[in-house]
Amino acid sequence: MKILIHGINFSPELTGIGKYSGEMAAWLGARGHEVRVVTAPPYYPQWRIAEGHANRWGRERCGNLRVYRCPLWVPARPSGLKRLLHLASFAVSSFPVMLGQCFWRPDWVMVVEPPLMCAPQALLTAGLGGARAWLHVQDFEVDAAFGLGVIRAGWLRKFASGIEQWLMRRFDRVSTISPRMLEKLHDKKVEHGVLFPNWVDTEAIFPLDVPSPLRAELGIADDRIVALYSGNMGEKQGIEVVLDAARDLAHRADIQFVLCGEGAAKARLRDRYGESPNVIWLPLQPVERLNDLLNMADIHLLPQRADAADLVMPSRLTGMLASGRPVVATAYSGTQIAETVRHCGIVTVPGDANDLVQAVMKLADDGAMRSALGTRARTWAIENLERNTVLEKFEADLLGSTVNPGSIRP
Repeated sequence: MKILIHGINFSPELTGIGKYSGEMAAWLGARGHEVRVVTAPPYYPQWRIAEGHANRWGRERCGNLRVYRCPLWVPARPSGLKRLLHLASFAVSSFPVMLGQCFWRPDWVMVVEPPLMCAPQALLTAGLGGARAWLHVQDFEVDAAFGLGVIRAGWLRKFASGIEQWLMRRFDRVSTISPRMLEKLHDKKVEHGVLFPNWVDTEAIFPLDVPSPLRAELGIADDRIVALYSGNMGEKQGIEVVLDAARDLAHRADIQFVLCGEGAAKARLRDRYGESPNVIWLPLQPVERLNDLLNMADIHLLPQRADAADLVMPSRLTGMLASGRPVVATAYSGTQIAETVRHCGIVTVPGDANDLVQAVMKLADDGAMRSALGTRARTWAIENLERNTVLEKFEADLLGSTVNPGSIRP
């Protein structure tokens, strides 16, 4: 089977959408499918072109996988308008490359949102090449842009939402990553939506029997409780509540906060909160250290702004669960994050630092609770998010089997 994947983020990006698109393409290639990817040079989450990569058109080949890189404009400090121009630059530069794939005659053309503005060329390529078209929604970027205040013009929201729905209905298949996001597809009158969740390699991410070596490298004693935030440091994450909680818990010498990652908001957050002995800042860790990083935590922290609820599903949650550690999440009851975390952690009110403080202290003071919740987290990951299970169901749908990703339910 010939599969063409179109998306702005791809390997070797270590976090977010690029991680999952890269793993999906590699997995399909290893299964014997011919896979081509039209993407950009890696730039996320640092918001600069990664070292060793050029911001120009280029081609890479690895087994059954062929990757076409297309240049784009990467703003050093992304804002609402700059993000739109950033996405538009990739849509323009990748357009001729996508059209050229018509002659390859793919069986499926799959576009990953964001950016939705690449959907028209994916539909055109599929139509001209005789392929079926699949839209995979990782983020509802239109809703998120207005919900988070990135774009504020009311008339523009109505126009953009109308275009979004019109485009979505023209795909043969539309998928998204959580049941609540699937409900949003139905709210947008997309009746052919299916669930295709992000996954985790439970053989690569697993609970360690001994303390993580990262503790010793950072000088953290084995008996200290580590509350870890790991992932993108952008505007959707609401990381301020974590730093507020760390400040309120400065008197607890037994609790150490660690924030690991990169992103557009990191410099601003460090400038605003300054340095503190109970907060360690780490850069994004290489993939071979990911299990050590996640196992360094006694408690995983998953902050999320209330106005981003169910518009995005944090991809880092999969690794947290697989590591067998409890999670403290900020989410309102009834959201997808709250429904998932309530089985294996504590859910707190978004933006409420005191509520987060109470949850961290409760888990820090109760080792038995941490162990029990961590066991539940690991079990849930194995039963619902195991990589081969998720991707085999996705492959079956591509091949036309009656089994499809929509059959996956938490």
